[in-house]
Amino acid sequence: MNQKEGRMAEKKTIPEHVAFILDGNGRWAKKRGMPRTFGHLEGCRNVEPVCRACYEMGIRYVTMYAFSTENWKRPADEVKELMRLLEKYMIDAIGLSKKNNFRIRIIGDKSGLSERLQEVIGKVEEFSKDFTGLQLTIAVNYGGRDEIRRAVSKLVKEGNPDVTEEMISGALDTAGIPDPDLMIRTSGEQRLSNYLMWQLAYSELYFTDTLWPDFGKKDLEEALAFYAGRDRRYGGVK
Repeated sequence: MNQKEGRMAEKKTIPEHVAFILDGNGRWAKKRGMPRTFGHLEGCRNVEPVCRACYEMGIRYVTMYAFSTENWKRPADEVKELMRLLEKYMIDAIGLSKKNNFRIRIIGDKSGLSERLQEVIGKVEEFSKDFTGLQLTIAVNYGGRDEIRRAVSKLVKEGNPDVTEEMISGALDTAGIPDPDLMIRTSGEQRLSNYLMWQLAYSELYFTDTLWPDFGKKDLEEALAFYAGRDRRYGGVK
């Protein structure tokens, strides 16, 4: 193997795109005798350092599950606080994106969010659209099945007689973003919870007991070591 081939082989051990399910905020707070909302606040604070660590390790795309379509079932006070935190985070994200050269996109059914939150989301997406560093996608009011339903509905309304996989991929919220190579879920739960159901078809899945607010560089390194040891065949044979 020559030097160029060696570099190419080395690059393949680092995923281009990592998706996260940010789980365990409430349990993290409960362990400390604090309300669940305190855990969500700490979870928000952990997004930037983890994103920086991802980019430093060579990961180009990160997608994070912030609020699902099912999360509306939570207690009203908790949902209200989550929406407040999301709005604050989106405002702060303008400075975060500028400081780190991050592009930020939001996926999910934005029509289900308040007008104020939709306005703030539009501002951060427009502000960061030309940034060339980490490409950060945040899923808000997002459900994988709902995303597929919306995509297929759009294609049907356009009068497409034969819908292909490529057409569905192009109609999803994540159009233009490569599918995740690796999905990391924190807090020990081992399910997808309606997250990126189409995009994760061939992703490697990594589950850690670490609660999201405690997830750091060491945890990320362990996840990448797991990924590097996987033999990705996509249904074929080597």
